[in-house]
Amino acid sequence: MSEPVRIQEEDFSQEAEIAELKASSKRIGGIATFVGCARDFSEGRAVSEISFEAYGSMALAEMRKLRDEAIEKFALLEARIVHRVATVTAGDNIVFIAAAAEHRAAAFDACRWMIDELKQRVPIWKKEITPLGESWVTPHP
Repeated sequence: MSEPVRIQEEDFSQEAEIAELKASSKRIGGIATFVGCARDFSEGRAVSEISFEAYGSMALAEMRKLRDEAIEKFALLEARIVHRVATVTAGDNIVFIAAAAEHRAAAFDACRWMIDELKQRVPIWKKEITPLGESWVTPHP
C-alpha cells in the first residue's frame, strides 16, 4: 500500500487511491472524495500552466497532522491526501482528498474540512503562467 499522505510530481490514480481505502476496512460505508484540477481561466485571464511548489518536509508534516485531526474529529476509518508539486496544464489533476467513514455524512463533512484546511495551513504555493506573464496566487477558499 502507498502512503496515505503524499506530495509527488507524478499524477495519481483516483481508482487506486479508492481501492486502497476500501482495502483498509470492511466497516467503510461511504467514501467522499475531492479532486482538484487545473483550470485554463482564472480571475478574468487565460492560464496556460500552473506551477506548484511546496516547503517539502513542513508541508508533508502539516498534511499528516491534518489527516490525523480529520480522522479523530469526524470518526473516520481512513483518509488520504495526495498533492502534486509540478507544472500542470488545464484538466490535469492537482490534489486528491478522500475520507472513508461508516456513514456518508461524516465522510462528506471530513472531505470538505480537509481541503479547506489544506488550503489554509499547508505551505504549498501556486504560480499561474498566463500569456501576460506569471503571478503567484494567494490562497483562497
